[in-house]
Amino acid sequence: MIFNSFQFIVLFPFIFLLYYVIPEKLTKVRNLFLLIVSYLLYMQWKPIYALVLLGITVATYYTALYIESQKPSKPKLSICLIIILLPLFMFKYADFINNSICDLFSMFGVQCSISGLNWAIPIGISFFTFQAIGYVLDVYYKKLNAEHDFMMYALFVSFFPCILSGPINKASLVIPQLKNLRVYFDYAKAVEGLKMLLWGMFMKVVVADRAALYVDTVLLNYENYTGTSCFIASLLYTIQIYTDFAGYSLMAIGVGKTLGFELTENFRRPYFAVSVTDFWHRWHISLSTWLKDYIYIPMGGSRCSKVRNYWNIFVTFLISGIWHGANWTFIVWGVLHGFFQIVEKMTGQQKCNYGWVGKTIKISLTFITVNFIWIFFRMPTLADACAVIARMFDPSLPKQIYIPPMPTLPLIAMGTTLLLLKDLHDEFLPNRAALMDARATWVRWTTYIALIIIILVTGVFSSDQFIYAKF
Repeated sequence: MIFNSFQFIVLFPFIFLLYYVIPEKLTKVRNLFLLIVSYLLYMQWKPIYALVLLGITVATYYTALYIESQKPSKPKLSICLIIILLPLFMFKYADFINNSICDLFSMFGVQCSISGLNWAIPIGISFFTFQAIGYVLDVYYKKLNAEHDFMMYALFVSFFPCILSGPINKASLVIPQLKNLRVYFDYAKAVEGLKMLLWGMFMKVVVADRAALYVDTVLLNYENYTGTSCFIASLLYTIQIYTDFAGYSLMAIGVGKTLGFELTENFRRPYFAVSVTDFWHRWHISLSTWLKDYIYIPMGGSRCSKVRNYWNIFVTFLISGIWHGANWTFIVWGVLHGFFQIVEKMTGQQKCNYGWVGKTIKISLTFITVNFIWIFFRMPTLADACAVIARMFDPSLPKQIYIPPMPTLPLIAMGTTLLLLKDLHDEFLPNRAALMDARATWVRWTTYIALIIIILVTGVFSSDQFIYAKF
């Protein structure tokens, strides 16, 4: 269910009310209701996709039971993981590998054409597959006992707020909450969740979708515009992808809170990072934690030689790039993030000890670095990404500055300014109550109403999918 759609606005209050109508002591009935709702909402995309979700759920459920009953060898575990990853590979990466092989053959004059399944990628498959694999590995490393209640486990994998674009939750966080008796409606938690929903909606429809109007116009036809327009578009894409994905995560966590659940934090003001390493402590935290726990640390992490440690960082972010998509642009994006982290580690620049002036400079340099790397993420091919960057630094190219129709730029500026003020407050004044958390009732409600009016008047309500839904 897309949170910025009319369908969500209509359906969620009914889901909320029916959930709390079920008697408090009937935890299993509530969980069954959530499981049915999660599958029904998932099936609205394409009902057949639910079979993939169910298949991965069944495979990981029984794999964990097998691991618990008799500790398998690493080769046997690897075989289990390959089987679990097979749907993800077939749907998401088969075409990419086939096309890469055909491109290689074409260099020697051999023509080939093989069709894969990329046209039918089940939505959210990367998210629920990684979440399920994390559970299996936790059982293997004895961090968690295997769950014997299939319904409980199936709800953990398919929980509707997270299945579209995460966050990637750990079973140790969610399953105990599913088992515990949720004795009463938690008013304070529900209010907090609704505030998250409100701000997440603002980030998505007022900032992200408004910025997309400029970004899509320029970057899809970059040959027609000046380097200045391309640079502005790249900056706006950097804002767009943050507000789009962080907005979704905030709404997902907010929905969870209204139902009494605590979900994993996914963003912590990433554009205030003082290094690329720090950026990954703040951006898509659930994925970076997953990569650290199940890729980086098992390879040796930092408890090894420096060269080996650099290799571990490189491989971890290569996998991060591959996870994001079956395209060389994502692979280069991941490799560049790994490269800059290795350079930071070699030079001791992961942190900042230079005072507020030095911190400001490092935040600015990190933002510009991340901004240029995002160009590879956004463009369809490596050639397009390189051409956009080259255009920014070539003043001799044809000059046509893109001036969007009114009031696009003023509205983008307004939304971005409010976002910046909120993030500045949360970053540097975390102990001072924000307007939505003010003690005075009139201040809080004035803020709520103002945000709702801004969303309704200036928001872009096209029900566009969230960017990360395709991953």
